Amino acid sequence: MTETGQHGAGTLGPAGASKGRGAIGRQRDERPEAADGHEAEALLARARTAVDPVLRSALGTLPGPMRRVALHHFGWAHADGTPATGGSGKAIRPALVLASAAALGGPKAREEAVRAAAAVELIHNFTLLHDDVMDRDTTRRHRPTAWTVFGDADAILAGDALQALALRLLAEDAHPAAPAAAARLADCVVELCAGQHADTAMERCRPGEVGLDETLAMAEAKTGALLGCACAIGALYAGAGRTDVTALDAFGREAGLAFQLIDDVIGIWGDPHRTGKPARADLAARKKSLPVVAALTSGTPAAAELAALYEAPGGQGDLEHIARTVERAGGRDWAQDQAADRMARAMQELARAVPDPEAAGGLLALAEFVTRRST
Repeated sequence: MTETGQHGAGTLGPAGASKGRGAIGRQRDERPEAADGHEAEALLARARTAVDPVLRSALGTLPGPMRRVALHHFGWAHADGTPATGGSGKAIRPALVLASAAALGGPKAREEAVRAAAAVELIHNFTLLHDDVMDRDTTRRHRPTAWTVFGDADAILAGDALQALALRLLAEDAHPAAPAAAARLADCVVELCAGQHADTAMERCRPGEVGLDETLAMAEAKTGALLGCACAIGALYAGAGRTDVTALDAFGREAGLAFQLIDDVIGIWGDPHRTGKPARADLAARKKSLPVVAALTSGTPAAAELAALYEAPGGQGDLEHIARTVERAGGRDWAQDQAADRMARAMQELARAVPDPEAAGGLLALAEFVTRRST
């Protein structure tokens, strides 16, 4: 591991996060609509409106039992199959597809990328169904997870079906970019699985056996890969060249890692009434999230205390005390600083592909939205 201060992975902190922002980065303070989230919320709502009919149509083709599981997972049906009005998520990934297409190809490219955006959202939900089973999470989006209602097997099979639906949407799309998008999405699924495999393997390791660099790499594969893929697919549908597609993929990956860092912070210190998940669930499961691994590898007295707490047998322990220990060991500050650093890197990549701040505005607003969430 390369050491930088107490931690590896090139931690820059707040000062480092401001370096290399470029023209787009300098626009951040000049865009109040992006800073207060209004533009991002409008983009997310527009993406949800665009992709939901495609998603509902795709789910409608599933066999009855799998359709019930999928509709429950999306919040569109109760466990008994009667209609429901629950939320189906923020639509961040389809919004990135559409915003990337618009940034490089204008409104027409955005309209043509709707099926691809729906395919990305199906892949995201496939991963959620499987992750909930593996992590034994009991709540998602303020309702019981599918496996707790229908059992492990039905939840896994429904997830498999969503992956198949995603690839079918692209296979049936006449757009010339569809084959490249399908190949890219398939590669992304393999990377997602590799990231989940690494995450599962890390959970079997003792606290001192997990390094910060490998945890960051795992998080990039689990979270950054799909956000990068979403941006790249949008670029493909805009007819962009290889260089711009690669830059937007890198933008999405860096923003995705920032998202994961903030999500891990919220997983420990977030308000369950806002997150829809039990308080400190990650600590109760002794997950080696990024703030925890940063704390464990900090070399501080609190790090040794945290390692002992994580290895203590029996029960959940005092989760509030564990959270305070992570914070005293620097895990919370490191995660927040690293999120700012990753956002700065994301802005550099975005400037390469879309040098015009106005054209890049939607992508910038979405990236800021997902990394400025409150705990």
